[in-house]
Amino acid sequence: MGKIREDFKYKKVKNFFNENELKILTTYCDMQSRISMKNFEFDKWHQGFYGEPIMDSMLLNKKDIVEKETSLELLPTYSFWRLYTKFQQLPKHKDRPSCEISLTACIMNDGTEWPIFIDGNPILLNPGDACIYLGCESFHWREEFQGDHNTQVFLHYVDKNGPNTDQHIDQRYYWGTNKDAK
Repeated sequence: MGKIREDFKYKKVKNFFNENELKILTTYCDMQSRISMKNFEFDKWHQGFYGEPIMDSMLLNKKDIVEKETSLELLPTYSFWRLYTKFQQLPKHKDRPSCEISLTACIMNDGTEWPIFIDGNPILLNPGDACIYLGCESFHWREEFQGDHNTQVFLHYVDKNGPNTDQHIDQRYYWGTNKDAK
């Protein structure tokens, strides 16, 4: 493993989640979003679920694939997933230091095409597909969603030999928790 290629901006990975993983994640996200529906503020673009055990498990267990695709040794930082609904969007932004190498993966959707834009390039993801990108360097966003539902998980890493190693585990005490858990 070594330095990321100079020309690396993003990479789409088909079938990042296998069929069994996708079934489990789809069922989990559907149940969790129904249980938590009263807690959602659908006008907020950042509403979602941080560091849940099942998603942090994916963060840890999928690290090898992300390392292979980026040619870097990585330290996992955190996971975050959310259910997007009609008219929501993801504003154009760059991420914080704990998101040096980021990944968004589609867990489930209603079939409505809704690309993520990485530095202006649209990338369409079907359930199970992922896009790995440089979260701190690349502007990324999603236009207003016109469908009913789209569930995405975000897995974040930092370069083990880079400047952001202090972001490992996102300064939490344990995997599968938020920053306030002790």
